[in-house]
Amino acid sequence: MSASAEDAPETGAAPPPPSTAPASEGPEPAAAEVKVDVSASTDAAPPVETEKTIDRKVGPQDPNTPPGYAQGFHFGSYGRVVAGGDATGRPMRNADIVAFGSRLDESTYAELEVRREDYWEATDSYTRMVMTLAMANPVFHYTGNFDATMAIRNLYIEAADIGLKGLRVWMGSRMYRGDDIYVLNFWPLDNLNTVGGGLGYYFGRTAIKLHAGLNQPHSGWFKQTIDRPLLNNQLGSAEVALLDRQKVISSLKVEHVVPVGQSGGVKGTAYGELHYTGAGQREVRDQIYEDLPADKGFVAGGQVSAFTGKRSTYATLVARYARGLAAYGEFNAPVQLALDRTSKGAHELLVSLAGNYEAGPFGVMLGSYYRIFRNASPALDYRDLNEGILLLRPQIWLGKRRFAGIALEGSYQAQQRGSTSIADDGTTTPLFAQVGRFGIIPFLTPGGQGAFTRPHFQLIYLLTARDAAARSLYAVDDVYARRGIDHFIGMTAEWWFGSTSYFRD
Repeated sequence: MSASAEDAPETGAAPPPPSTAPASEGPEPAAAEVKVDVSASTDAAPPVETEKTIDRKVGPQDPNTPPGYAQGFHFGSYGRVVAGGDATGRPMRNADIVAFGSRLDESTYAELEVRREDYWEATDSYTRMVMTLAMANPVFHYTGNFDATMAIRNLYIEAADIGLKGLRVWMGSRMYRGDDIYVLNFWPLDNLNTVGGGLGYYFGRTAIKLHAGLNQPHSGWFKQTIDRPLLNNQLGSAEVALLDRQKVISSLKVEHVVPVGQSGGVKGTAYGELHYTGAGQREVRDQIYEDLPADKGFVAGGQVSAFTGKRSTYATLVARYARGLAAYGEFNAPVQLALDRTSKGAHELLVSLAGNYEAGPFGVMLGSYYRIFRNASPALDYRDLNEGILLLRPQIWLGKRRFAGIALEGSYQAQQRGSTSIADDGTTTPLFAQVGRFGIIPFLTPGGQGAFTRPHFQLIYLLTARDAAARSLYAVDDVYARRGIDHFIGMTAEWWFGSTSYFRD
C-alpha cells in the first residue's frame, strides 16, 4: 500500500523511514498479495476474449481486478474511509511503534484512476495511459474546510507488443512495485515512486523488467534556495537555487514461475536497485559554503512465493539488503553522515514472511518482518535500530452465502534503539520497547467469502498495550507517553476495483 506510507509511527521520535516507504505522502493502499497464475502476469484478471487483448494466457483471478488491454476509457479506484476514536473521545491515531504495523487504524485515503487503452492496427501494438489522483485525510465532512491533500500517484503511458511480442515500454510518473503484505500495508521488496521510464520483456513464465527514474526529496540535502541581489544595479533580489541536485534510481527485476499441479506454483524473484546523486554545494552561514560530495547506494534482494491458485492461499518470503544512499529510502535524505559527509556505511537488512490460508469458512492471514537499520555514523545512536512485528488475523465467514464474518487480530511489535536509557540508580540499559495489540473486527462483504474480496464494511475494536520503554518514544505530555493502555473504536469501509495500482503487469 501504500504508504500508505504510510507510515512511520506518529511520535516525536519516529524511526528512520525504511527504504521501501515514501516519507512525503500519506498511507499507501494495499491490494491482494501474490494472487498469481502460472503465466507471466501475476495479478491481472481474465482478459476480454477478443483478438485485441495481450494478456491471453492469464487464468482465473479476483473478479474485482481489471482486464487486460481493451479499447476505450476505464475507471478504477482504491479507497478506505475511517471514523473512530479512543475511549476518551480523542480522534483516531496510529499507535504502532514499528514503521509498518496494523492497518486497522490507518487514516482515510482514496484513489481515483482513469485509463485510456487502445489497439493500434498499423503496428499491431497496444497503449495504456494511466492517471491516478490520490486524496488523503482529512476530508471536508470532518473539518468543514474545503482544503484537500491531493497527489498524482500515476501519470504515465505504456506501449505493449511494439516491435516485439512480449515487450512493454513505459514513460512517466508511476508507482512501481511488486507484492505487498496486506495486513501491514507494506511492500517489503520493491516500492518505488519516480519520474522516468522502463521496459519489460515477458516470455513464457519469465519476466525481466528494467527501470530508471528521478526524484528530488524535499530536503536541504538535495536543494537549497537563497536570496541574492539582482545584477546591473537593479533593485530587489531573486531566489537562487544554490544547491539543486536530483537522485537517480534504477531497478532490475527478474521473475520466473514454476507451475505445480493444475493451478499452483512457485514464483522466484531476483531484484536490485542503484541510487546515485551528484556533488553539490550549499551555504551553511553567510557566504560560507560546504561541499557535498556525490553519493551512491544499492539494494539487493529476492522473493520466493508458493501458492495453490485456490482461495488466495500462499506464502511469501522476502530478504532485502540496502547499503549507502539506498538504505535511507527513496524519499529520505541521509542523516548522521559518515566523516566524508556521505552515506557510506549506512545499511539496512530486512526479512519478511507473509501469507494467507483458507479452508471452508475459515481463514488466517500472516504478516511479519524483522529489520535492522544503521546510519552512516560509526557510533551507535538513537536513529540506529532493530525492529520487528508478528501479526496474525484469523477470520470466519458466516451464513450460507457468507456475506458476513468476524476477524480477530493480534500483533506483537518491538523496537530496540542504539542509544541507552538511564535508570534512577544511574545504570544504563538498551532502550527496548514493546507493544501488544488485539482487535475484534465484525465485517460485511457483499462479494462473499475471500480474504481479499472487497468491498468490506468493518466495525473495529482495537486494544493497544505499551510498556514503559514504548511510552518513552513519545514526547513529554503526549497521551501515548502517559498511557499504557489505549482503546480504539471505529468503523472502516474499504474497496478496490479496476485499478492498475492493484494488479501488476
